Amino acid sequence: MKNRALYEEPKGTTPPPFWIRALLILTCTGVSFAHGSNDGQKGMGLIMLILIGTVPMAYALNRAMPVEQMTQFVAVAEAAQRSLAGSVTVPAPAHPNQRLSDYVPTKTFEPDVVAALAAVTGRIAGQVRESGTLSRVPVEAVSNVRHDMYLASETIRFLDKNSTVHFDADTKANLAAFKREIDGATKFIPLWVKVAVAVALGLGTMVGWKRIVVTVGEKIGKTHLTYGQGASAELVAMLTIGAADMFGLPVSTTHASLIGRRRNHGGQRLRPAVVDRAQSLAGMGADAARRDAAVSDTLLRLYQGVLMLGRSLHDGCKRFSERLPGV
Repeated sequence: MKNRALYEEPKGTTPPPFWIRALLILTCTGVSFAHGSNDGQKGMGLIMLILIGTVPMAYALNRAMPVEQMTQFVAVAEAAQRSLAGSVTVPAPAHPNQRLSDYVPTKTFEPDVVAALAAVTGRIAGQVRESGTLSRVPVEAVSNVRHDMYLASETIRFLDKNSTVHFDADTKANLAAFKREIDGATKFIPLWVKVAVAVALGLGTMVGWKRIVVTVGEKIGKTHLTYGQGASAELVAMLTIGAADMFGLPVSTTHASLIGRRRNHGGQRLRPAVVDRAQSLAGMGADAARRDAAVSDTLLRLYQGVLMLGRSLHDGCKRFSERLPGV
């Protein structure tokens, strides 16, 4: 866009032109939405981790699931168990839990994995059927039931990705339905946790927004961003954080914002402390991503593509500004 105002630094407290303000509000809204969603996931995850670790009897299983849903849960589990039993070609191992525990981290498939999964699935169905509801599962059995559900869910997930495992359509459908049921019983977040995290993030932003805005917008780098560079930086941050949120990539929202800021300074050197923080957080995110080889390459390519987009936007702004007289 050949508009001089877009490529000029802000002048004191003078507000930008209306259309530039609208553009910045749009990109800021995108960053805020992605930032809040990503940090909200972290907050809810930490709270649930603390609750499950300190009061496992209350939060290890979703005790709020109604009785009628338990009937469906048992029916789906039994259907999955029968489908798996029809696909078994070897006897079940003596310790099916241990067999699945060995398979999940290594993903090394052997025929007895299916037999072990069938045995664990049948045991889950029996435990829930005997209790009637998850709220009446005996205290001493809660941790075992949750562990069985976790192993079954992860095993089904990895078997679905394994090209050497071939199930018929009915078995795949039954396993997918069973996985949804056990995930609903274990991977849940109470409403009060969601509300508490949302309120905490909102109040924190209301109280500390000025310090964040001034630090990121004015005190990083040697020169002030132009309006065009600011919009480009926000666009890069929005896409990067949004992609991390979508794929569950454990990156820092601050790190993503700083990368967008640095790219739109044309690679200008940032303050050492800021660079150290960004690099350390980037390393943490990269290490976590490498744990899942199936998605890490795609995520890293996507991340690189977003950064290249930011660089292209910066170069485009620079070329346009050079054509404008007096800029």
